[in-house]
Amino acid sequence: MQQSPSPDRRAFCRWFMALGNPAEAARRAGFPAETAEQEALRLLQTPACRSYLSQLAAQPPLPLQSLCIAGLARLAFGAANDAAKLVFADEMPSDSTLSALDLFHVSELKRDKGGGVEVKLFDRQKAMERLLECAASADSAAAASALLAALSGAENAADSDAREEDAG
Repeated sequence: MQQSPSPDRRAFCRWFMALGNPAEAARRAGFPAETAEQEALRLLQTPACRSYLSQLAAQPPLPLQSLCIAGLARLAFGAANDAAKLVFADEMPSDSTLSALDLFHVSELKRDKGGGVEVKLFDRQKAMERLLECAASADSAAAASALLAALSGAENAADSDAREEDAG
C-alpha cells in the first residue's frame, strides 16, 4: 500500500496543480527558497506525489466565478498582518522571509527615497461591494430559474389538463 504524502508534500502538489511551476509551488508549500527547485523536482518523481497529482487532476476544476468570489472574500475579510510586518520592519527582510509572507492584500509596494516602504492594500470596501453584487446576481439568477421552472411546470400542467379533456 502506498503511503500518502506528508502535509508539506500535499501542499506542494496542490500548489503545483494551481501554478504549474515546480519551484514556486515548493516555496508556497513552505520549502526553503534556496532548495525549492531541487526539492520540487525530487517530489515530482516520488510515487506518492505522482499518485496525489493524478487524484487532483481527476477532480473537476472550480468554476472561475467561485475562485473570484473566494478571492474577493479574502480581500474583504482576511487579515493583512504580514503587510503590516513588512511596513514596520527595521530592515528589508530576506528573500526567504519575503516569500513566506502572505501579501495577497497588497496592491503596490514602493521604497521611498528615505529608505522606507510604502505598501498599498486593496480596498476592502470595494471588495465587499463586489461581493454584494455577486450575491445579488446569484439571487437574481436563482429567482429567474425558479420562475422559469414554475412557468415550465404550469405549461406542463396545462398541457396535461388539455390532453385529459381531449381524452374525456
